[in-house]
Amino acid sequence: MYYKTDLDNGLKIISHPMPNTHSVALGLWLNVGGRYENKKNKGIAHFFEHLAFKGTKKYSSRQIKESIEGVGGSLNGFTSEEFTCYFVKIPSVYLKRALDILSDMILNPCLPASEIEKERTVILEEIKMHKDMPQSYVYELLDELLWPGHPLGLSIIGNVESIMRLRRKDLLDFKEKYYTLPNLIIAACGQLEQKKVLDYAKEIFFAKACKQKNIFLKVEEKQRKPQLKILDKNTEQTHLALGFPGLSRNHPDRYALMLLHIIMGANMSSRLFDHIRERKGLAYDIGTQVKFFHDSGAFLVHAGIDNRNVPLTIRLILKELQKIKKEVVSADELRRAKEFYLGQLLLALEDTLDHMLWMGEYMAAVDKVYTWQEVRKLVNRVSGSQIRDVARNLFKQNNLCLSLIGPLKNSEKEIKRCLEIY
Repeated sequence: MYYKTDLDNGLKIISHPMPNTHSVALGLWLNVGGRYENKKNKGIAHFFEHLAFKGTKKYSSRQIKESIEGVGGSLNGFTSEEFTCYFVKIPSVYLKRALDILSDMILNPCLPASEIEKERTVILEEIKMHKDMPQSYVYELLDELLWPGHPLGLSIIGNVESIMRLRRKDLLDFKEKYYTLPNLIIAACGQLEQKKVLDYAKEIFFAKACKQKNIFLKVEEKQRKPQLKILDKNTEQTHLALGFPGLSRNHPDRYALMLLHIIMGANMSSRLFDHIRERKGLAYDIGTQVKFFHDSGAFLVHAGIDNRNVPLTIRLILKELQKIKKEVVSADELRRAKEFYLGQLLLALEDTLDHMLWMGEYMAAVDKVYTWQEVRKLVNRVSGSQIRDVARNLFKQNNLCLSLIGPLKNSEKEIKRCLEIY
């Protein structure tokens, strides 16, 4: 059972009691992330999230950590393209303490100048580390191809120029604009009472709403031909990220796309893993990934490939994508994909933190939480022909984007040829 309350000031509260647990997972979700930025302030959402842990009007940085970790809890945060989340998992008797600390972090951060400068250095090192990891950096190159000139195509952590440009006033202005009650969702899951969660929230978030929901720049699909980006680098293996524009978060075919992802590359039983790694031995790591946003998305294939076999591996990957466009998946393969998806979800929802992340993201994204039973019905309705139709709609040559990092000077022409004949 999910209990949802919308307060007059715009704040939304969602809770899910799990009486047989001893913990509570609490998340404060904000409808702001990397896509709400621009080239000038890129990385500010992530920068602010880091600084929120550096002390508030009530708690020092050390007090924030000790108050949670000192009773066996854990706290963290993350910034994605569309959301920022601050969360705690803690013994249930400390629910009020957790909400008090998290709320003060977003309402009353001190943002001392000394901490801003220290964290600026930390983030600059994070940017360097990211670029030194080709298996990670290759995704950034792919995003630039998928969403050129759009905030979704820029790194969430920003770049050296944008991070060096940010000042305390920029951070305060960002908080004032985006950290507002109509853009805040409180999600709580575990050993709790809905009334207590509601009472605690009303006690803290009593201000009247002064602003509406945050607005983002919408995606315009403009791609007309395959896009290729190669970073020639002396690496031990070539890192590949291949992608197509996907579906939005609430698209009616989203579960068909998730099953397509499972069939193609979500586990060791998938087609790409079996064919490219197990049968051909061309890659140690290969799989697929799906991204969903409010108005866009992506289907990705990633792999680490022997430098000598890059064009061959690309051809075989594209061949597998063509195959699923032509043939309806068998009843047995479809059944296994559905069971995998539903089984993985069911296991995740046993944990209070994973369950909170599940329902918090849904509330922030679509203002609704789907129960496991509802998801099961939607997944079980998906047919093999529906999966084939989704593959046909997505896996088009003019939509193909490919980024590669590796020693590829001598292979570029052959790689381009692979894309031309797809």
